[in-house]
Parts: sequence; C-alpha cells; structure tokens
Amino acid sequence: MARAAPARIVMLGTSFETHGGISSVVNAYRAAGLFARWPIDYVQTHCDGGYFAKGSCAIGAFFSMLFLIVRHPRAVLHVHAASRASFWRKAVLMSLARLAGWPIVFHLHGGGFARFYEQECRPWQRRIVRAFLDRAACIVTVSERWQAWMRTVTANPRITTIPNPVNLPQQVPVERPGALVAFVGRIEQAKGVFDLIEAVNEVRETIPTVRLEFAGDGDIEGALRHVAIRGIRANVHFSGWVSPRRREELLARATVFVLPSHAEGLPMSLLEAMAAGCPVIASDVGGIPDVVTNEVNGLLVPPGDRDALALALHRLLVDRELADRLGHEARATVRRRFTTEHAISRLDQIYSGLGVQRRPARRAQSASKLQEIYK
Repeated sequence: MARAAPARIVMLGTSFETHGGISSVVNAYRAAGLFARWPIDYVQTHCDGGYFAKGSCAIGAFFSMLFLIVRHPRAVLHVHAASRASFWRKAVLMSLARLAGWPIVFHLHGGGFARFYEQECRPWQRRIVRAFLDRAACIVTVSERWQAWMRTVTANPRITTIPNPVNLPQQVPVERPGALVAFVGRIEQAKGVFDLIEAVNEVRETIPTVRLEFAGDGDIEGALRHVAIRGIRANVHFSGWVSPRRREELLARATVFVLPSHAEGLPMSLLEAMAAGCPVIASDVGGIPDVVTNEVNGLLVPPGDRDALALALHRLLVDRELADRLGHEARATVRRRFTTEHAISRLDQIYSGLGVQRRPARRAQSASKLQEIYK
C-alpha cells in the first residue's frame, strides 16, 4: 500500500516576538501569507528571557512535537536553524521527526555555522551534523556562497538557495540630510559594534555633527563604556530593541546604514535598509557579497578594518551624489531579487514536491483573516 502524502507542515523556529534574524524572516513569511496558503503548525523552540523562560520554551517544544506526531502521522518538518544551541535544540526535535518518518527541510540561517561546524564541533559532533544534513529532504541556504560551502560538508544533492524575504516600503525619502549613521542588530563584538564606534570617532574629527544610533539589545553597557572612553557620548544613542515600525522610521531618516559584522548569513537588517533606499556599508563576509556589489549598490569593507570603515563612512557622508546613487540601486536590487513573493514561490515548490497540498482558497482566506486579527 502506498504511503499517504504528508498532510501538514510543522515549522520550528524562534518565538514571533524574539529579537533576531530567524524571527524576522518567519514574521516576513507570515505577513506575506505563507501560513494562510499552507497548513502550517508553528512550534516555538526558543524565546527571549532568562534561563527559566528559555528552558520552559524548549520543553514545551518537545511535548508539542510529540503531540503533533501523534496527531499528524504524515507531515513535513521545516526547521529554521542556526548554529550552536539553536542547532542542538532542533537536533532533538529533528530526531523525533526522523523516527516518525517525516521528511525534513533544513533551513540554515546565521553566519556562524561554518565556524560552529569546522572549529567548535568535535569529530563525533560533526558526524551528527552531517547525518542530519545528508538525510534532509531539502537543505535551504540564504545565499549562493552558503550553498557552495554546504556542498563541501554534505553529499546531499538537494540543496537550494532562497534569499530572505523583505517587504519593500512604498515610499522612501527623496533626500537624506544630516549625518546619521544607523546600526540595527545585536550589540556585540561579532557584529563589529566596537569597530563602528572607533570609525565614527575618527570621522568625528572632520564631521563633528556625525551621530550614531544603535537599534538592538545585547552588550549595551560594554558599548557605552567604549563610547565614554572615546569621549563621544553626545554623538551616540542607544535605542535598545525597537519595534518594526520604529526600525522603518530609523531607516527612513538615516543618512547611512552600517553593518560591519565579522560573520553573517544574509542579514535581514541589511536587506531592510536596502529596501528603504538607504545607502549601506557592510563587511565583505558570508552572504553579504551575494547582495552588495562594491561601488554599485553599496560599499564593502574588510571585517575588522576600522580605517577602511571610517573611510567608507566619510565618503558617503560627504559625497551625497554617490550615496543617493548607491541607495537607489540598493532598493532596485531588493525589488529584483528579494521580494516575499519570490521567496514564497520557492517554498511553494518545495512543499508541493514533498506532497503537501495547499489550503483551498476559502480556507486560505479564513486563515488570512485570523492572522490579521492576531497580528
């Protein structure tokens, strides 16, 4: 007797309210209607908060998986994973899915996975990682460079690239006056935060009005100490983690967006800045060069090179014609390659290929209305 086609999609990811890239991607999919057009059960495996909150979330995810396996003998597991604890949490749940006979779509986010696999995992841990990758029904990477790296790790031929989806603002500023430098992301050394502070300190010597605004949580106290040492407290503002609307407002009034990370996948904050038509400066790491072409739709600098970062900042703050051209082309790049419609059409192909059927039109409309209510 032929096996019945999978009837559901069980998706694993962080809480919708969590601060981070995976939640941004999943929320973009949800806002674009993915959850309305496909029968998806979402399991939150991680949340913000202390050890108790995170532990409770992980335990709840385990029991949710057991319940869904009993309820849906045939399903597809779509795993949004990153490195370190994110991977190992999902590994437990992927093991349950494998025992249930569910095909697994492994969707890799985050720029630290190569370091995690090559330098932080012991040989027996690398074997575990490879086992999951080798047996996945599909591996999704967020950039072509990450796909090329993945092919050096696994013999699995079923690897595809789906760039992170971005909503394109309908209107963007015609001019970006002032000298406001924006950063959106986690405040930590790996994101190049301290490199950016040093670069702004150097730029301040020739552009005293330069201001730097950080939107994100993390090591804010450490960054404040670094700012105080350099004597530029009046030039730097920490907003903490901001809502999507406030993030859009920041990107609309920023003169330049900077993301000087030491490692990246395909950062949502960068794509959002480009969609807003904001000139961008980013590190030449991970999937960023697949999106930003130096001198065409942004400026690329070597990671950790504070002098190069300061020079790029000075160029865009002084040369407004160059900044306007790069911002315009950045927005055009997102329009061509990174719309939610493009990303969802690729997921449609994967889900259909694994035997999942889309919701009927009426049920999809009802699900869409419920999403609007609980948005």
